[in-house]
Amino acid sequence: MLENIPYIGEIFAFTTAVFWGLAVILFKKSGETIHPVALNIFKGSLSFILIIPVMLIMGNEFLRDVPFRILIIYIISGIIGIGLADTFFFLCLNTLGAGLTAIVDCLYSPFIISLSVVFLAEVMTVWQIVGVLMIISAVLLASNTKRPEHLSREDFIKGFLWGALAMLCIAVSVIIIKPYLINEPLLWVTQVRTLAGLGALFIILMFFKNRKKQLKSLVDIRNWKWMFPGSFLGNYLSLILWMAAFKYTQASTAAALNQTSNIFVFVFAALFLKEMITREKLIGIILAVGGASLIMFA
Repeated sequence: MLENIPYIGEIFAFTTAVFWGLAVILFKKSGETIHPVALNIFKGSLSFILIIPVMLIMGNEFLRDVPFRILIIYIISGIIGIGLADTFFFLCLNTLGAGLTAIVDCLYSPFIISLSVVFLAEVMTVWQIVGVLMIISAVLLASNTKRPEHLSREDFIKGFLWGALAMLCIAVSVIIIKPYLINEPLLWVTQVRTLAGLGALFIILMFFKNRKKQLKSLVDIRNWKWMFPGSFLGNYLSLILWMAAFKYTQASTAAALNQTSNIFVFVFAALFLKEMITREKLIGIILAVGGASLIMFA
């Protein structure tokens, strides 16, 4: 069984980081033509469809006799962690660009660690606290960096707030289901969360006046150039690996390894999106990743 493989949870968490780093770049390109809610619906739908044959091959059941209270917790997790968090993340990405978003994303570890201590009784060391402070310093440094010419001060602040809210939602969504993951099939939990997130997104979309246009953009094959590979890597593969990491290792350890995705995003943004590497961004990413490393290894 997977739980008998040494460091399997850590391996899943690091692999998630690599795939997510690539996916963020693809999502940034997709965001140039597709609204965040519509993009979120596409990636969620693709993941839900692709997981079905995998469940059939593995003999997983689609309907399980789960206590109603726990089922509701999974549903709430999906609404918060997929419906809301990913939409907030795309808003941040479209506003700030991949490089700055990578720094804001480092708030993910402090949120996960803090909630793990409060609700899961996981213990923080002094060095982990130092790591959290380093990440917060990195975000503060990035918030004072010179803005791109096309980005107003108001949008700059909005982008950071969207990103922080996204990380908080993700942290809440995983912490509330962490105690129950060990007892449930990973793919089944993933499907429940994905379906709940999609339901929330369609409800949100109903409040859009141009909802028909947004849905139409999803079937335009020209938009699939970036949207399909981004969704495949960033939602189908990454989501399964992400959930597996939290199932097979401590939440704090998985979160810290996930955080290395920011290095990949930062580098890929410079290589593929030609985003400028400023001194503040470089110091910020070093501080942020260094802080995440302390959180993991302390």
